[in-house]
This record gives sequence, C-alpha cells and structure tokens, in this order.
Amino acid sequence: MSEIITVPRPKVAPKTERPRLYKVILLNDDYTPREFVVVVLKAVFRMSEDQAHRVMMTAHRRGVCVVAVYIKDVAESKATEATELGRKKNYPLMFTTEPEE
Repeated sequence: MSEIITVPRPKVAPKTERPRLYKVILLNDDYTPREFVVVVLKAVFRMSEDQAHRVMMTAHRRGVCVVAVYIKDVAESKATEATELGRKKNYPLMFTTEPEE
C-alpha cells in the first residue's frame, strides 16, 4: 500500500478593502440666504462658524464646493439631510454626492 502524504493548506486571510469614499458637494444658488447656508453647514456637518462661512463663500464664488468626504451611506444621508433643511424653508439649497477619485 502506498503512503498518503497530506500537506496542510495555507490559510488565506480575506483581504479587507477600505470602503470607497464619496464627496458631499454644496451647489451654489442665487436664492438661499448665506446665513442659512452657514447654519445648515454648522448643524449637519458640525463645522465651526469660520469653517462654514469659508465653505459657503467658496461655493458662492466658484459655483460648487466640496463640504466633506465620507463613506457612501454617510455622505448620502448628510447630503439629503442638508438639502431637506433647505426645502423645509422653501429654499433651493442643494447638496449632492459623487465618488472621490
């Protein structure tokens, strides 16, 4: 009878990848008051007064501004929450998300 040699298989550790990140983007409009945009940025994105003012002014001057970067679920929920705050006040305030490159 021949001998059977068993060789243990090496354990393969699953590779965990970092989740893809998404940018939350503030779109400028000509109707939402600047002060309201600052209030929303402070409330939803936990920014200081100075940070929120700088983000708002960047969007005002350039048309858009990246507010923050999160995983997809968080980015989408924050963009929705911030947009809804504007809608409740009948402002066209808009936040969107897009994948980070």
